[in-house]
Amino acid sequence: MNNNIEKLQKMIDESEKIVFFGGAGVSTESGIPDFRSADGIYMMDYKYPPEKIISHSFFVEHTKEFYEFYSKHLYAPGAKPNAAHYKLAELEKVGKLSAVITQNIDGLHTAAGSRNVYELHGSTLRNYCMKCGKSFDVEYVCGCNDIPRCSCGGIIKPDVVLYEESLNDTTVNGALKAIENADMLIVAGTSLTVYPAAGFIRYFKGKNVVLINRDATEMDERFGFIIHGKVGEILSQIKA
Repeated sequence: MNNNIEKLQKMIDESEKIVFFGGAGVSTESGIPDFRSADGIYMMDYKYPPEKIISHSFFVEHTKEFYEFYSKHLYAPGAKPNAAHYKLAELEKVGKLSAVITQNIDGLHTAAGSRNVYELHGSTLRNYCMKCGKSFDVEYVCGCNDIPRCSCGGIIKPDVVLYEESLNDTTVNGALKAIENADMLIVAGTSLTVYPAAGFIRYFKGKNVVLINRDATEMDERFGFIIHGKVGEILSQIKA
C-alpha cells in the first residue's frame, strides 16, 4: 500500500487540474450505506424492490411509501464529512483540484468545504413544491408523518434524480467540461455501473487516470493505476 500511496502522491504533485469523480463508496465511511454491496440498500428485504421505490413512476403512484423508504434509508441527518471529503476540499483550496463530480445526494462534499461540486443526482438538502416551486429544507420534508405538502397544497419533491428521470443539463455539461480539461482523473467509490454517469470517464483526455475502490469493477481494465481500499483511508495519506 505504501508504494501505491507514493505513486498516487507523485501523480497529484505533477498535476494541476485534478478532477475527482466519486460514488457511494466515498460516503460509506460517514456511515451512509452504498447500494450494491452485500449490505447495501438494494439488498434490503423490503415490501417493494428498492430500485423500484426510487423511480419516478413509484414516487408518483406510491408517494407515501416512497417517503417512508426515503426518510429512513436515503436521508442521513447525522452524517458528517469524512477524511475523503476533507482532503478533496484541501486539494481544491491549494489549487490542485478543479472539480468534484459526485453521484451522491448527501451534500457532504459541500459541507466539507468543496466549492466546485457537480451533484449529478441532486441533493437531499434541496426540496421543492411541484406546484408552486417553493423551496423547503430537508428537516421539514423528512419531519412530516405523511406526504410532505406545501401551503399551496402541492406535493414536495426532493431535488434528486430518480430512475426514469434525466440528469440536469447544466450539471452534466459542467462536469463533462471539467473532465475534458483535466490532466488527472481520480475515480473513487463507484462500481461504474450507473449510466449515463459511468460513461463520463471516456471524456478524459489527460495523462493520469486512477481508480480507488474497495472492490474490483467491470471497468478496471480502463485504468492504468488501481488502488483497492477505502477512499478516506487512502486519501488521508496524501499531502496537499
